[in-house]
Amino acid sequence: MDAATERLDLAGYNPDPPFRIVRTAHVELRVRDLDRARRFYVDLLGFVETETHGGALYLRGLEERVHHSLVLRQDGEPGVGHIAFRVESEADLDRAEAFFARVGCPRRWVPPDAERGQGRALRVQDPLGFPVELVCEMEPAERLLQRFDLYRGAFPMRIDHVNLFVPDVQAAHDWYTRQLGFRCAEYTETETDPPRVWASWVHRKQNVHDVALMNGAGPRLHHVGFWVLDTLSVLRACDVLAGAGWHAAIERGPGRHGISNAFFLYLRDPDGHRIELYTGDYLTADPDLRPIRWSIHDPRRQTFWGHAAPATWFEEASFVASIEDGHLLAARDPVLHDRPQTAT
Repeated sequence: MDAATERLDLAGYNPDPPFRIVRTAHVELRVRDLDRARRFYVDLLGFVETETHGGALYLRGLEERVHHSLVLRQDGEPGVGHIAFRVESEADLDRAEAFFARVGCPRRWVPPDAERGQGRALRVQDPLGFPVELVCEMEPAERLLQRFDLYRGAFPMRIDHVNLFVPDVQAAHDWYTRQLGFRCAEYTETETDPPRVWASWVHRKQNVHDVALMNGAGPRLHHVGFWVLDTLSVLRACDVLAGAGWHAAIERGPGRHGISNAFFLYLRDPDGHRIELYTGDYLTADPDLRPIRWSIHDPRRQTFWGHAAPATWFEEASFVASIEDGHLLAARDPVLHDRPQTAT
């Protein structure tokens, strides 16, 4: 690991963005069978069911005080309906609408009855091709943090981040940092001359990331990361899934990332969507914090213990929807093609 030398300068960001994102808020996944999805997420992993309405299941973590952080919507074709960020104020929604109008992104206001538990929301197709929703007001829900009698499965606490496959990581990094005010915590760099950024971890809240950007065919959602209570929660998830005969859902891990230091487990739900159970990263609040650089050839960046990830982890991901007609978008090939077998 090379955590000191920076060959690319990824520390720059916009300290005064056109609107203020607070954090990753929720993700809507399309699933074929809502009952089977409930069995996986609620009965086995321990997510809290807030309500089911209009063919959608609204879930949250044990410490979350709002209506949902995960929406599972019944659909004939699995995919990603949208990725949502919470903004600081209602005025930020209007500023966001004006900003996306200036940059020419398709956008629309979400009808009040389209998604339960939230206030006014703006949905856009961002320049990277992702369906992004911005929302400020969320209906409160009971925080179950100290209802230890209700804990089960993996003890999911809250949503933490999304990981995105993008064809051009540099362009995506610039969009999030130079335009939207995200900061970079860590990045992976090629050993070419000149070096190229292969992946970038950017954040608005004060831990390692709200969004990870990885080189790959996109736009596609690689995974949604959910914070769990501790490392034992990750191990417990493995035992619960295996005991229930769902061992095939375990794709990668458990293990510890070099990047982020987090203890992890990657699972595939019944529709193939990938989720990460995640815990143990670090604080990024200091204003003078510099991004940590990793070489693409260092296998410990992806698994600190040195183990390689399976091929599926690099190749498979969920397609995302158009905000205009709901059809899933085709993925574009990545700009960089020289990925070694251990690349992230």
